[in-house]
Amino acid sequence: MPGRPLGAGSRNRAATARVRAPRFIARYAIPTEWWAMAPAMLAAVLIHGWASRTLPPLFSGISAIVAALIAMTAPVVSRLERARGWRSPGRWTAIGLVVVTPMFLFGLSISWWIAHQPVQGWNTGPAALVMTGTLVAIFCSGRLPTLVSALLALWFAHAVVTLEPATMLALVIGAGAGVYISMRQLEFNRQAQAKQEQVERAQQRAELILSDYELTRQGWFWETDRRGLITYVSPTIGEIVGRPGTELLGRPFTELFTHDNHDGESQRTLQFHLNARSSFQDLRLRAATPPDDERWWSVNGLPVYDDFDNFQGFRGSGSDLTERKRSEEQASRLAHYDSLTGLANRLQMSKSLEKILNARAAEHRACAVLLLDLDRFKQVNDTLGHPAGDALLKQVAHRLERVVETRGRVGRLGGDEFQVLVPGHTPRDKLAALAERIIHALSEPYSIDGHRVMIGASVGIAMAPEDGVTSEAIIRNADLALYAAKDGGRGRHHFYAADLHSDAEERRQLEQDLRDALATGGLQLFYQPIVHTASETVAGFEALLRWQHPTRGWLSPAKFVPIAEDAGIIAQIGEWALRTACHDLASWPASVRVAVNVSPLQFANPALPAIITSAIAAAGVSPDQLELEITESVFLNDDEGTDAMFVALKRLGVRLALDDFGTGYSSLGYLQKAPFNKIKIDQSFVRGATAKGSANAAIIASIVRLAEALGMETTAEGVETLDELDLVRGLGCSHVQGYIYDKPLTAPEARERVSAGVKITADGPRSTRSVRKTVLRRVMIEHDGHSYEATVRNMSETGALVEGLWNVPEGTLFTVRLGERQSVRAIARWCEDDRVGMEFLTVVKLDEAAPRPAATPLPGAARGSAQRFG
Repeated sequence: MPGRPLGAGSRNRAATARVRAPRFIARYAIPTEWWAMAPAMLAAVLIHGWASRTLPPLFSGISAIVAALIAMTAPVVSRLERARGWRSPGRWTAIGLVVVTPMFLFGLSISWWIAHQPVQGWNTGPAALVMTGTLVAIFCSGRLPTLVSALLALWFAHAVVTLEPATMLALVIGAGAGVYISMRQLEFNRQAQAKQEQVERAQQRAELILSDYELTRQGWFWETDRRGLITYVSPTIGEIVGRPGTELLGRPFTELFTHDNHDGESQRTLQFHLNARSSFQDLRLRAATPPDDERWWSVNGLPVYDDFDNFQGFRGSGSDLTERKRSEEQASRLAHYDSLTGLANRLQMSKSLEKILNARAAEHRACAVLLLDLDRFKQVNDTLGHPAGDALLKQVAHRLERVVETRGRVGRLGGDEFQVLVPGHTPRDKLAALAERIIHALSEPYSIDGHRVMIGASVGIAMAPEDGVTSEAIIRNADLALYAAKDGGRGRHHFYAADLHSDAEERRQLEQDLRDALATGGLQLFYQPIVHTASETVAGFEALLRWQHPTRGWLSPAKFVPIAEDAGIIAQIGEWALRTACHDLASWPASVRVAVNVSPLQFANPALPAIITSAIAAAGVSPDQLELEITESVFLNDDEGTDAMFVALKRLGVRLALDDFGTGYSSLGYLQKAPFNKIKIDQSFVRGATAKGSANAAIIASIVRLAEALGMETTAEGVETLDELDLVRGLGCSHVQGYIYDKPLTAPEARERVSAGVKITADGPRSTRSVRKTVLRRVMIEHDGHSYEATVRNMSETGALVEGLWNVPEGTLFTVRLGERQSVRAIARWCEDDRVGMEFLTVVKLDEAAPRPAATPLPGAARGSAQRFG
């Protein structure tokens, strides 16, 4: 059987014989063949009667018949003994009734016949008794108590009839010896039976365990003959390989396996061991299963020999390795591929880069590395949760693979960092085009769990061997280029340049200095007045963050705020600004407000309402004196968290202003549901709004009408000239902010400003003019067919101051000859003595050599008819 010990030689068989010896000891007292004693007794009677030529006496005949009838009941008694499991009392009773009684009656019958009718041939009677005793010994083999009892009963009957002293003595001695031997035999039988039952239970348990082991398909057993043909295989194997078990018998053992391209060595090793008749262990083999059901086994085998050391075949076992192999493959995949996106991971990308850089041929060592970092990804994680972030990363990976296609390999380094490896020499313009396609693809809107999500991407590019010949150098330089791209405003790409090392060091030092400034109070808030347009009174101040670096002087927020965002300290700076602004607000009149900018990262922080409440309470100011300026970028991930934050802030009683309206991802939809009190018109719309032909004034007017319809105020930022002030006032802007009223003030200056009263007066130039360049240049001026020589004193792109012409009427048209091939049409705007102010009808680009007229006409330039002058 499959479960027996594997081995060879006489020692195994001897051990097996010793274990199985108890099987030759009878477990039951009544032999099932005991009924055969009935015909044997009757045959003995007939033979004795024929030999002695006499008939049995009536007593002898009746005794023989009764003995035979009792012996015939042996099968019934034997079945009862087996069914009911009789112990000693029951067994002795059965022996007495079925064995002792018939034997005594038969012995009595023959002995009575011999004693009362002595005739010729009487000696056949003792012979019949002896032959009957021999049959008893045969039938009672292994049942010593039954045998002794039968023989004693047979010969005791003869002794009773003959009454011979010697016979009686012999029977007494024999009975004593028989009882003693029987008792010893019974004890031996009991011990042997217990041992046999124990062995059988162990064998049965082993068989059940092995059978269950086979049924689980985790393990199986096999056996072959000396030719390598299967003589036994577990039934489950036939089901696995799709062939009946009977069909596998007699087939080569190797047919259970199939050749695998990745592990063909194991198949060859199996054939070697079978041919060499040597044992093998844990041999990995692929099962001969259908292609869609791949299975692997670990196979063990041991050669089997007989007593004469003749080879008999192999015997062994197998176990299922499929799940373990899949786990190993999965572990290998996890070691080389990202579990979330399925892209190559950092280790795999590093190996791929090393392989290219270490190529034998120098021309094969060229490649380009593009490092990608997602913009605003952290905000998605903070607002929508990590599951949404994971879903977004999967979509990003899919878009990256779609854009890159076969040009290179895409990998994820971790978090929101990705890498693209482009092998071979690739021109910079093609790499730039690839980077732009990647940025464009990743900046398209995403749909995550029903939410519309907008992110961006920045790309840094390094090339080998130009930017390095080792993987460490290439990755480091690509990382520097990525930082440069993010410093440049994000959503762009940047190639590595040697000066980026100094920029990176500068950035690192600035980050450290910024942390020190935050800890030691090095940051300051300046306050720029926000003026009520109609009454020209200070309605409030906007808090502007400033940093005076110990060695670099005043730094622009555009320089250090991105560093603070990347360093993760923008939230701490924002909280400091809120608390400082509220503290300064406490010393101003109750009618004056303070506006504080809130970054998207602050807005996404669930603790923001609690921070604002704490700042207001600590300063002791009214909540409606605090105005939070929020940019449109908070709506990039428009979800329930955004709405809940607006509700929480509005519940506090603070005012909300939409900052930089129209410069980001504007959508009129959120104005309908976001509880803003004010819309701030970005200064980019104010500047140039007074220029003739500019559309900015129309944009400002549209924003004002929209705000009025929604019941919101408007603030025009960046107003610097009286013309701009008149324009925004005329368009209906409720508030103005800019240098036309005042520059940003320190906290003491702001307090001093409002302590003297909130009335404020505009002070600034009437209009903005182009930058003028002082020159001293002789030119020819033509008008109505006449030429005049004049001198240009200063000039800009849109006009010039000319000396040498008298009494020029306003609106006179000229042609100004700036050089042999350079001329520009101009119109006189004013004239004082011999000085004329001229406006060019086309823009002139200034350079160091000579002014060159551009082809762009000036918008709104007056074109009047030329007038004579003297």
